[in-house]
Amino acid sequence: MATPVQLKDIVPAAKNNINVNFILLEKARPAQEGQFKTCLALVADETAAVHFLLWGDECEAFERGDIIRLSNGIFSYHRTNLVLRSGKRGKAEKVGEFCKVFVETPNLSEIKWSPDPNNPEKYVQEAVLSTHSRIFPPMI
Repeated sequence: MATPVQLKDIVPAAKNNINVNFILLEKARPAQEGQFKTCLALVADETAAVHFLLWGDECEAFERGDIIRLSNGIFSYHRTNLVLRSGKRGKAEKVGEFCKVFVETPNLSEIKWSPDPNNPEKYVQEAVLSTHSRIFPPMI
């Protein structure tokens, strides 16, 4: 596996290449999408948080507190939501539980991204839609 990056360093892209470790903080109920089950989750590391889309068996494989290693993941739009996911060639695996430092802000899924004017194949942050997840609001 390639050296993991930190969540704060990921940007939207249409190719699988993100290697990162994070903790699963919250998980929504599974939903049926065609023949596949999906489940949206909130994950974080010590630098940022992001929405993570679980597919099929991944919905049952991971629970709150699980530390997950994502290999060859993708950070892109699924319908209208910007999510991190395994994609077709990526792999998510549990590597531990409960012992990981994390922050819930910024949430990279809550940032508006735009094509880089200097390189249309890359994206840059344009604006912050919300400082935290609007799907999984922070507990007060």
